[in-house]
Amino acid sequence: LWMGWFGFNAGSYLNFNTEADAANVSRILLNTNMAAAGGVIAAAFVSYMRTYQFDLTFMMNGALGGLVAITAEPLFPSPAMATAIGMGGGIILFWAFTMLDMLKIDDVVGAIPVHLFCGVFGTLIVPLTNPDATFIGQAISVAIVTGFVAVATGLVWTILNLTIGVRISAESEFYGVDANELVMKT
Repeated sequence: LWMGWFGFNAGSYLNFNTEADAANVSRILLNTNMAAAGGVIAAAFVSYMRTYQFDLTFMMNGALGGLVAITAEPLFPSPAMATAIGMGGGIILFWAFTMLDMLKIDDVVGAIPVHLFCGVFGTLIVPLTNPDATFIGQAISVAIVTGFVAVATGLVWTILNLTIGVRISAESEFYGVDANELVMKT
């Protein structure tokens, strides 16, 4: 994913016609890498402070948290600021995982901490480096997306629950979905 993010962030610039464009794409590539590295470092140390071990899972998710956080604005930050943004993503990611565990919300792959928490952080931090952005504008954008996603997913889950259901049977839950599906298919 880290490698793919180079194409995602740099490709989103959509221009490579002049030396200035090439310099901007280069800066985006550098900032993308620095944010991912910052996320790894921060998640490593935060997890170490909590468990006295460097947790590889948190480190790799820290990279993703840094990548998501920088994606909102990868051009304007300095490399040092890009690293700091990535570190913020790595720290937020660790505490979001912890909070979800405390709330007993099952997120096996860490999609909520990475995409929701680090994405909101990255979006709200944009005005610190981009002179054309405002905190209010970014916050309104976050609120609009949050509202849309809440309504759209609420409708989809409600329709699914009323039609085919969203829970597995008690038997499948007890024995495991894989075992149940293998027995049913043979």
